[in-house]
Amino acid sequence: MKIGIIGGGAAGFFAAIHAKKNFPESEVTILEKSQKLLSKVKVSGGGRCNVTNGCTAISELSKAYPRGEKKLKKAFREFNTKHTMEWFEERGVALTIQDDNCVFPVSQDSQTIIDCFMNEASELGVKIEIGKGVNSIVKNKNLFEIGFKGNELIYEFDKLIIATGGSPKRSGLEWLENLGHKIEDPVPSLFTFNMPNEDITKLMGIVVRETKTSIQGTKLKSDGPLLITHWGMSGPSILKLSAFGARILANNNYEFKLQVNWVNTQNYEEVFNSLKDLSAKQPNKLLQNYRAFSLPERLWFYLLEKNEIPTSKKWGDLGKKDLNKLTNSLTNDIYSVKGKTTFKEEFVTCGGVSLESIDFSTMQSKVVSNLYFAGEVMDIDGITGGYNFQSAWTTAYVAGQLK
Repeated sequence: MKIGIIGGGAAGFFAAIHAKKNFPESEVTILEKSQKLLSKVKVSGGGRCNVTNGCTAISELSKAYPRGEKKLKKAFREFNTKHTMEWFEERGVALTIQDDNCVFPVSQDSQTIIDCFMNEASELGVKIEIGKGVNSIVKNKNLFEIGFKGNELIYEFDKLIIATGGSPKRSGLEWLENLGHKIEDPVPSLFTFNMPNEDITKLMGIVVRETKTSIQGTKLKSDGPLLITHWGMSGPSILKLSAFGARILANNNYEFKLQVNWVNTQNYEEVFNSLKDLSAKQPNKLLQNYRAFSLPERLWFYLLEKNEIPTSKKWGDLGKKDLNKLTNSLTNDIYSVKGKTTFKEEFVTCGGVSLESIDFSTMQSKVVSNLYFAGEVMDIDGITGGYNFQSAWTTAYVAGQLK
């Protein structure tokens, strides 16, 4: 049996390895259009490779996927984060779970993961061909005939696994649409918010550990650490909003109002009373020397300045008007977002081959028999934290069984 894997990324390698393990007598070939293999693995997590997440409860794990949650829940019973960690550790890759539940190799180097895949593929006898950009797929009786760009050579396979990753444009998925698959228009999923007209950007580098964020006029809400950058805002709290709001924000042309709660407490009265208590208990302390809610100093000064409250003022001199203004800024600070920044090397897309076109118990196409899917080429994406790699491992594992 000849098995073709289109795509030499994370899902492609994992699918190829499992296909070869399951069918040792078969000939498994990875076809990669570029000259680089596992390029996204290389740059992921700042070059450290966030291989998965430490969350082992399937019900919780599946909630990390704005698209694909229900389908993945079933697939995770076959291969989940626990299995991923075991798989790597069995092959000598020591892993560490960080406080935020992100899982990295102990080496803190993505090359460790790449070497693991290359060694495994080599030992199993998986063939790898680079510079093979697929131009056409034709099903001729029971065989797939694969044509390449600028090449008259045709390859034939009995079974095919598509693991080409996310495509930023619909045109990159036309070849799959031509085979009869439904395509969901791709739009960016994980991106940071640009705030060209907000001077909070002068606080770049500040991280607030616990925030709540939401987008005005929608039901989109998030929480977690927030990073202020020289172009706007980033960090898990923002990236989660961008993932769950991918289509809504695209439809709004990435122009909207972001509401930030800096103290992770929604209750206005609770925050107001905390400030009031401070003013009663520390009346002689200067605002500049005694920060509420242990906020970063520069952010605290910024919020005071925004509300025209001098930092040299004493806590005891704050009137009800000042306390109300401060409470409002702490619980409902509003910023205008105009545009986004997507990390091109690590781009994640919402969209791809519709899950309606795929039998998730096997990852086989419902339209073309013996054709399977793995990874982000499907309309599946997760929030930041190792979830996108986990869905790649899971779907590749299932696809590699070639049921």
